[in-house]
Amino acid sequence: MGRIFSGVQPTGNLHLGNYLGAIRNWVRLQDEFDDCLFCVVDLHAVTVWQDPVELQANTREVCAAMIAAGIDPAKNVIFNQSRNSAHAELAWIFNCVARMGWLNRMTQFKEKAGKNRENASVGLFAYPNLMAADILAYRGTHVPVGDDQKQHLELARDIAQKFNNDFGVDFFPVVEPLIFGEATRVMSLKDGSKKMSKSDPSDQSRITLTDDADAFAKKGRKARTDPLPLPDDPKDLADRPEAANLLGIYAALADRPLAEVLTQHGGGQFSGFKQDLADLMVAKLQPITGEMRRLGDDPGYIDGVLAEGAERARALSDPVMDRVFDIVGFLRG
Repeated sequence: MGRIFSGVQPTGNLHLGNYLGAIRNWVRLQDEFDDCLFCVVDLHAVTVWQDPVELQANTREVCAAMIAAGIDPAKNVIFNQSRNSAHAELAWIFNCVARMGWLNRMTQFKEKAGKNRENASVGLFAYPNLMAADILAYRGTHVPVGDDQKQHLELARDIAQKFNNDFGVDFFPVVEPLIFGEATRVMSLKDGSKKMSKSDPSDQSRITLTDDADAFAKKGRKARTDPLPLPDDPKDLADRPEAANLLGIYAALADRPLAEVLTQHGGGQFSGFKQDLADLMVAKLQPITGEMRRLGDDPGYIDGVLAEGAERARALSDPVMDRVFDIVGFLRG
């Protein structure tokens, strides 16, 4: 059937975009695939400086969010990336396989580094090589990705093919993307042209998974809109980013096609729709938030899940890495 690998960074303020774009899809994948690894990618997080105490807390929070959303730690491998050295070891080999020109074309590095490109960490530049290693250390075959990660996954495919060609083997699989439906990219509640982000200075720009019911409702009602009535045709959303974002969020949370939501709400005013959206967010997200809080009060349980998951992850990656070292020509005792 194939092997799923996916991960999320522990950088705090898990938000609606993380849930709809990743975690909720993982819950569904566990019923479709027998072999799933869901990773808290703490090595990726330190491409920019992290407070060590906050990093540990955020790692536990992400694990709690996965379980609270419905990912079964007994059925799936849940772990944090730094517990398995295979990620870093394979990333170094891929640093020597990937080409500088490939990485220079990565648009996400350009966006994150901005005008301070020369001061960006080497880790931030080489981030896509580590992402490839995350997947291929387990010979993953399928990766659920959002629109912003498609370029990185294409690079992982290129790295796998070049490794195979360089060493004359047919070892690493060509990874297939899994791209889901509505709201694969959730935008800011304050600016529909910008992605919902943990780093946005305004807490009103995002719905976080630690918000309470009042915050869900308030942020939903205050989300930015435009003065026109709601459209009833998807073509009319092209130049209305805030309307497209809120309708996409509603469709994803309601698990309904966007066209169906437009048929129901098209022509109406945003005031009524936003109240419906707020009610929907409370209904769908409040149970997850409550379970996250309960799990957060038991860090020993969370640490146990991550430790057991890491042991299972290493059992899967060890034979892969043994074969990689043999292919490359490393002497091992």
